[in-house]
Amino acid sequence: MAGCSTVSPALLHRIAKQCWRQRFQCGGLSSVREKCMASNPLPEPAPNGEAAGDRLGFVKSRGFIREPPLPFSAFLTDSFGRQHSYLRISLTEKCNLRCQYCMPEEGVKLTPKPQLLTTEEVVTLARLFVQEGVDKIRLTGGEPLIRPDVVSIVSQLRQLVGLKTIAVTTNGINLARQLPSLKEAGLDLINVSLDTLVPAKFEFIARRRGFHKVMEGINKALEADYNPVKVNCVVMRGLNEDELLDFVRLTEKKPVDVRFIEYMPFDGNKWNFKKLVSYQEMLGTIKQRWPELEALPSGASDTAKAYKVPDFQGQIGFITSMSEHFCGSCNRLRLTADGNLKVCLFGNTEVSLRDVLRSGATDEEILEIIGAAVGRKKKQHAGMFNISQMKNRPMILIGRDPAPSGTAHGVVNLVRPHWNGSATVLVGITFWNNVLTWEKGLLIFGAGTAAGRPALRAYHTDRRRPGKSGSGRDGQQEGEEEEEAPSLTHLDAQGAAVMVDVGGKLDTRRTAQARAVVRLGERAFRLLKAQRLRKGDALAAARLAGICGAKLTAQLIPLCHPVGLHWADVQLELDEARWATVVTATCSTCGKTGVEMEALVAASMAALTIYDMCKSVTHDIIIEEVKLLSKTGGRRGDFHRAD
Repeated sequence: MAGCSTVSPALLHRIAKQCWRQRFQCGGLSSVREKCMASNPLPEPAPNGEAAGDRLGFVKSRGFIREPPLPFSAFLTDSFGRQHSYLRISLTEKCNLRCQYCMPEEGVKLTPKPQLLTTEEVVTLARLFVQEGVDKIRLTGGEPLIRPDVVSIVSQLRQLVGLKTIAVTTNGINLARQLPSLKEAGLDLINVSLDTLVPAKFEFIARRRGFHKVMEGINKALEADYNPVKVNCVVMRGLNEDELLDFVRLTEKKPVDVRFIEYMPFDGNKWNFKKLVSYQEMLGTIKQRWPELEALPSGASDTAKAYKVPDFQGQIGFITSMSEHFCGSCNRLRLTADGNLKVCLFGNTEVSLRDVLRSGATDEEILEIIGAAVGRKKKQHAGMFNISQMKNRPMILIGRDPAPSGTAHGVVNLVRPHWNGSATVLVGITFWNNVLTWEKGLLIFGAGTAAGRPALRAYHTDRRRPGKSGSGRDGQQEGEEEEEAPSLTHLDAQGAAVMVDVGGKLDTRRTAQARAVVRLGERAFRLLKAQRLRKGDALAAARLAGICGAKLTAQLIPLCHPVGLHWADVQLELDEARWATVVTATCSTCGKTGVEMEALVAASMAALTIYDMCKSVTHDIIIEEVKLLSKTGGRRGDFHRAD
């Protein structure tokens, strides 16, 4: 219709839901179906013994009565129509392991206990989500099984009408001991985090012992008829990618579902693209061993791409958060241990439901806050390279405010107008160094707090902030140059390899020096020194090879620019104490780009030539310490290695 503005799917859902309630006169926010059943009970059985309910069912089956379906909650439906029926609740920030990809090496500062959600608050918020359509809750941490009241929480969640599944993700250390109580309380599904099947490597990754306890927990869960038991394995290059086939073999005799998770960036885990083993690479490795591996069908909201080796009891899956995101079908929300609602794992915007709950807000008011947060959920995350540059929580503290107590982060206005227009506040504006307060049923922006109610904390953890008078970002003085964030210049925003455009740069004098060490062993070293090798003068050949390699660098390294070298030199020294040859390569030019790669290639080619000339004597030769010693010139300044 001409002149009509676009109506969001969320608004349509809310209007439909309100109309449904009014039609059946079932107002309120608790279970609509329950209220309808209470106000419209089924008729008494008919005199002839036939149940009126059966008769009603027959009439419905013949199409004479059409019961309108209950619309999915508008509060849990985002602007892209995604319906969020899965809630992950973090019960604690504490953990009895210190896994490298999850917790920073220096540890984390824990939230004081009074600021964490109590048992009653966890159940209260869970009840609100379940009433609006959430049918699956997963308990996470930290390590959820170290929370003393975890069994009580599971038991109380089990009483929520409409909740179909209660799951837990655990490191497995306490699982064997607590499993009987958890099963009796109503726990449905178990995920165990396990990144290696080698006990010594487990201790290295987790910085704690406990491998045998984890395996005991998995076996106890299988004995207790949990089928499948899911095993989550974060795959990191250079650490455990060599165990892929061993994990697949776990599924041969046991009904386990091993899920290989791509290494994801979080604060403090030193994420590096080189550590990422992609889904396609993992799949290729496994298919080399089991070419008959078959793909399994998956649900619309499944995160894992599932596969199975024929005749194996279990299956495997790949969670491809980095290489092939599944944002379009995401149905997950996260509630953190301190009560923050996080609508995206990789997003850095949160809103505190704990403060709203403790302020005495009604269910309707809390749901408005939830709906506003869900409504602002983005279409997809920013991509692995952008995520690695974003400020977010360490994995163990997903949901915790990273700012020290008393400091102000960006406060994001997460409130949108009520569908009936009863509240009108600005949407999508970011304010700084202020708080949102609750007053007379409305959220008010200002610096103070409403009488009798604490300030609402809504966090945005972006480090960039508008400058204040007399200062730059985060207290940076005017006139100071902001430090540029590190980035991978040869990758575009989607992670594709690109060549850097240096056309706009000025020609400057640039030099670089690199080194490599070739350990030969005593016999080969003495033959080299005495120039008695069968292939001739290895040192002279290595020197020439290094210089030629420097001049051919752009042909060997795909994204390097051709550089007109002014000078290239390779020097070789004999280190008798190590039975080694030390290669030092130096390159220089006057141009638009540096010559570090030329120096490194020269050192490497010379080292490889030494290997080639000496391999007839021994293959026990080690090339090591290939590194840049120094560089001068260029926009990023000079570099000199300390050692």
